[in-house]
Amino acid sequence: MPSCNNSLPKPLLFILAGIPGLESSHGFFSVPFFLIFVITVVGNVTILCIIRMEKSLHEPMFLLLAMLSGVDLCLVSVTVPRMLGLFWMNAKEISFDACLTQMFFIPSFYVMESGILLAMAFDRFVAIWCPLRYTAILDNSILVKMALTVLVRAVAVLTPAPILAERLEGFHTHIIGYSYCAYMAMVMIACGDISDHIVYGLMVIVASVGFDLFFIILSYGLILHAVFQIPSWEARGKALSTCGSHLCVIGLFYSPVVFSVLAQILGYHMAPHLQIIIDNLYFLVPPMVNPLIYGARTKQMREWVLRIFHCQRD
Repeated sequence: MPSCNNSLPKPLLFILAGIPGLESSHGFFSVPFFLIFVITVVGNVTILCIIRMEKSLHEPMFLLLAMLSGVDLCLVSVTVPRMLGLFWMNAKEISFDACLTQMFFIPSFYVMESGILLAMAFDRFVAIWCPLRYTAILDNSILVKMALTVLVRAVAVLTPAPILAERLEGFHTHIIGYSYCAYMAMVMIACGDISDHIVYGLMVIVASVGFDLFFIILSYGLILHAVFQIPSWEARGKALSTCGSHLCVIGLFYSPVVFSVLAQILGYHMAPHLQIIIDNLYFLVPPMVNPLIYGARTKQMREWVLRIFHCQRD
């Protein structure tokens, strides 16, 4: 708990440090961040357009992919432009209210993405366990209910964050050692007893990412059980191939979280700048890579992309 002998009152402005210790390299970091932003926007907009135009893709798996692309676009839109402003124009100041807004929306979209990945795991489970009733079980009304559940959970879990942060009164510094406003980053510079805030932060992780990852693992355990009941090796391979893209996305999305948790459990303390870079990867890399994975591994997506490039050459 920080010393509060000379605590500072609640500020009108906070200062975002960016990547502490690497301030002189902010211009260098801005290049990959900008490229990630452009690739993410182009890739996910392309996915949304292809799914909208191709009627054969109007089925549960691809409608869930469209939801994922929409959330990915929102996530990078509330994250990267502010970071680029900091890196390019040294725009480090952020108002208290803007900070609270960021601390709600950034993790909310992240939790939504995790929820959609769980819904996609359920989609693969139904497709393999009940192939003849697949479209009947996952009809449009169920998909809408799943989307609303993902949205409501994110709002319910993250709404307390800005409310609790608003109640923080004293700070030992006005500098947040991140490139965006993170709830725990603000809590760690606050004075007084922050144990309730730490408990809340852990509850958010357990109720969102922890919950989703547990049921994703359970779903794939049941999927593997069903697949290995199939006598034909060729049929097994075909069934598993339908899960390949989703497994790649899951591994990319959850591996930084698992790595950070394991590092803390094992007592490994990363350098602050390395921790912040990894935290940025939580929000930036999956939205960029998701459309590339699905575009490369889905026949209909590949055909549409090749058709687009062919038209441009003509």
